[in-house]
Amino acid sequence: MAGMTLGAYLEAEVSDLDLIDLVDRIASACWKIAQVVRDAALDGNQGQADSVNPQGEVQKPIDLIADDIFRASCAQSAKVSVLVSEEVEEITNLKPGQSGDFIVAYDPLDGSSNLDVNLSVGSIFCVSRLADDLGPLPDGRSLKCAGYAIYGPSTMLVLTFGMQVVGFTLDVTGEDYVLTHPDMRIPAEACEFAINGSRSRHWDARVSTYVEGCITGPAGPRGKAFNMRWTASMIADVHRILTRGGVFLYPVDAENQAQGGKLRLLYEAFPMAMIAEAAGGRASNGQSDLLDIDAEDAHQRTSVILGARHEVDFFDALVTCN
Repeated sequence: MAGMTLGAYLEAEVSDLDLIDLVDRIASACWKIAQVVRDAALDGNQGQADSVNPQGEVQKPIDLIADDIFRASCAQSAKVSVLVSEEVEEITNLKPGQSGDFIVAYDPLDGSSNLDVNLSVGSIFCVSRLADDLGPLPDGRSLKCAGYAIYGPSTMLVLTFGMQVVGFTLDVTGEDYVLTHPDMRIPAEACEFAINGSRSRHWDARVSTYVEGCITGPAGPRGKAFNMRWTASMIADVHRILTRGGVFLYPVDAENQAQGGKLRLLYEAFPMAMIAEAAGGRASNGQSDLLDIDAEDAHQRTSVILGARHEVDFFDALVTCN
């Protein structure tokens, strides 16, 4: 299977022709965004824009460019009815919704604060279908596809349709995505964890206990050494976990508790949760599986604990017992 082009893989593995068309358009959008990211400094697209996103975060010019590219590509599909973007306050209805039409929720450029220091960024997305008895917000368990593109030393597109996770590397010379990671799996055990340690003053005692147990090493309660990693780009941290194991934590803390957490449920947590589960891992809000949470708002926030199944289970049990 390795060496297949994206088109050949989709034709062989996906029976829904409309979904194939949409994923192909998203892949093209990610290719264009990768080019914009690569040339950001040359084109003067670093720094900040004179605007903020719905979460009040200052946008960069490239955030808006990436959103335009992603939006335009999805809108070319006759079957896409609803778009939910991190960069746009309102849900975008492209046309009157009909049962079976697609909903695409996406973060067009995750980790854009890393651009000015030339670190990895990416795009995250998930696809679901409108149902007669549901509103425009997707149900985590009804997702048809989820994925992300990571713009690093190479551009990779990682996809799941629910059964396995596959990774494609962009071959610029051949002008195609090529399957290079045919079955990405998260090991059940972990010896790395990713968390923003600068927020430790806001953590509750349970999170502090978990982290302390990791960093005290073999002499501590976990009985083994852990390495700590943090990139300030969810895509970069999750991609590392997919390729070599570990766990990612962005828990609710005293500063973001009123908002429900930091990361957004629809276009960050849901896609990465679907990928984690399909790769043999788990994704939780610290109490239950992320994909079981009801989406009530387009920009709803949540706690995210994601990665090695044993480690997520351990964290959930620790929280439950305290």
